Amino acid sequence: MIGLEDRQSLAHDIHTAHKAGARLRLACETAGIDVRTLQRWNTGAGLVLGDGRPHAVRPQPAHALSVAERAEVLRVANEPRFADMPPARIVPMLADEGVYIASESTFARVLREHGQTTHRGRAKAPRAGRPPTTHIAGAAREVWCWDMTYLPAEVAGQWFYLYLILDLYSRKIVGWEVHERDDASHAAHLVRRTALAEGIATLADKPVLHGDNGSTLKATTVLAMLHWLGVKPSYSRPRVSDDNAFAEALFRTAKYRPEFPNTGFADLNAARDWATDFVHWYNFDHRHSSIRYVSPAQRHDGDDHAILAARHEVYVRARERNPARWSRCTRDWTPVGAVTLNPERESVVTMASHATLKQPLAA
Repeated sequence: MIGLEDRQSLAHDIHTAHKAGARLRLACETAGIDVRTLQRWNTGAGLVLGDGRPHAVRPQPAHALSVAERAEVLRVANEPRFADMPPARIVPMLADEGVYIASESTFARVLREHGQTTHRGRAKAPRAGRPPTTHIAGAAREVWCWDMTYLPAEVAGQWFYLYLILDLYSRKIVGWEVHERDDASHAAHLVRRTALAEGIATLADKPVLHGDNGSTLKATTVLAMLHWLGVKPSYSRPRVSDDNAFAEALFRTAKYRPEFPNTGFADLNAARDWATDFVHWYNFDHRHSSIRYVSPAQRHDGDDHAILAARHEVYVRARERNPARWSRCTRDWTPVGAVTLNPERESVVTMASHATLKQPLAA
């Protein structure tokens, strides 16, 4: 509804435009009202008293429930046998007893007016879910993400299982294995082999290993191995698919590669050969868009700063040769700083920003 002052202002503007030669219909459309609306305002008291609908006295329908009937609806709905039922169950059960008091919508309306439309059973009140587990990786070997995905076989219903561990900071695949079955012993062996390959034993601060809530990744065998290695486990929230987004994105990249077979893998060796080629391509040949198009291996080894600085010099010299072709600054080749997993909380985002500012900039 349009207030009285807004009505008077619109009517005045439309009248002024119409008097100046504008068509009335177009003037009304520009103001956001219909011609009939303007006519109703002018013929009645719409421009003097405003909209009378909110204060209109509406007669009660002759067929409306009486006070006693409404009280009866409320009494029946709160009987012990109906106290935990919605109107959709109460009304049919009353009909089976040969009783009709009111319709389901009437029951619902009366209960709503008395604040009884919430869940009528003993279920606990809904609670807000806990915030996601947040981790910040300011260097390689600080936060790892891992997961398992299915690789289809040529035989329908048969699968191979690909385990991957991704370094959050560098995006490098630091560990992987393919097996014929999903087993916690495979996951524990992969973590141990990756920890040895990455030299975790020599680090003062052990990495965090973040995964989903799958039974394999939370098995006792895996937890015992993580405890022995000093690696700190971290898990996604239950039934939340994007808490481990970096690993999920990696699997999508893998399965959308042209080399991924549409008909599945012939056997386990074929799946392992494909995984070997993919991991090598991803780590050494792939220029990752989120890390300024350097390879994950280059960032993992700390070579990205020198590479990006050299790119910056190439662009500076190109602009010096043809300054008229550059209307703005050269492309940003500043190294990417800290990477945050699930940056939901403001304090965490602020910490990540401060960590990024501490990174050395390219010349």
